[in-house]
Formats: sequence, structure tokens, C-alpha cells
Amino acid sequence: MRRFFALLLGLWALALAGPAAAEVRVSFHSFNGSVVVGRYPHAFVVFEGTLADGTPVNENYGFTARVAGPAVLRGPVEHEIMVEQPRYIRSTNRHFTLPVSDATYRRMVAEMVRWRDAPGRYYDLDTRNCIHFVGRMAELAGVRVDYPANLLRRPKAWLNHITRLNPQLGAREIR
Repeated sequence: MRRFFALLLGLWALALAGPAAAEVRVSFHSFNGSVVVGRYPHAFVVFEGTLADGTPVNENYGFTARVAGPAVLRGPVEHEIMVEQPRYIRSTNRHFTLPVSDATYRRMVAEMVRWRDAPGRYYDLDTRNCIHFVGRMAELAGVRVDYPANLLRRPKAWLNHITRLNPQLGAREIR
């Protein structure tokens, strides 16, 4: 009888526990730039979590010029989607993180593919840079976004601006 109750109690505990909750989170990052590593200021997104079907998600994307050089200052240049290494991500500023549905995650990845696969010279320092890419990702996640001209080359300051525009995020500005 004791074994029967122990088995019943175990089954009841399993029923209450249920499957682990699936959730994908998107984080919005900036990098301050560094003369030491030869990187200019940058913004990008990081996806982490699990889709409802159990598929793990661990991805990141940033939009950039294929070659960083003087041509970037003169107008549109070739572009690429950059994927960052985990050690690099740890050295960046995580401004805020949001849960997104599987459908929103898929829309965000599809948008990344559109930017990645756009023909020709798609990167423009003032009209289509990493900030605009991250802004589009934020819009898809339901975040209010705008692009003040004085912030278009300052990813950390711009993401702090987005934090102020969206107090519902509960995020703090990065100093």
C-alpha cells in the first residue's frame, strides 16, 4: 500500500510540473567601440531560449558594412549580417531583454534574412546602419522606435534613448 501511495504521489508531482516553459528572449546590445580591437561602435540583437517545439535558440545578428573603410563615409556600401562570438558578446552593453513569441521570433529572423540578402550596396552610415537594423528588430518586438539624427552613429546613446522612449521595459540606461 505504501508503494502504491508513493507511486501515486510521484505521478501527481510529475503532472503538476508539466513540460518546461518554452520562451525565446531577444536582447538589445551595444558596443562602445575600441581602438585596441579595431572595432567601431555597433548595435546588435541576441536571441536565446527555446521554441515551443523544443528547438533551442542561441543566435545573434548585427548589420554592418562588409568592409570598414573611407568608402562608408561617401555613401552606400556592400553590407553583411555579422554574427558575434560569445566572448565578444560578454564585453558589450545589454540594454534590455524581451520575451517574444515563436511567431515574432520567426518574423524577426525573416527580416534579418531580407537585410542580409538585399542586393547591391545596402549599408549606409546615415540611413541604413546597425542602429536601423536593431530598430527594426525592436519594432517587430513591439518597442517604440525613432531615429534622432544626432544619435545615428552612437549605438549606446541611441539604445539609451529607446529605453527612455519605452519606460514599460523597466530598463535602466547604460552609462
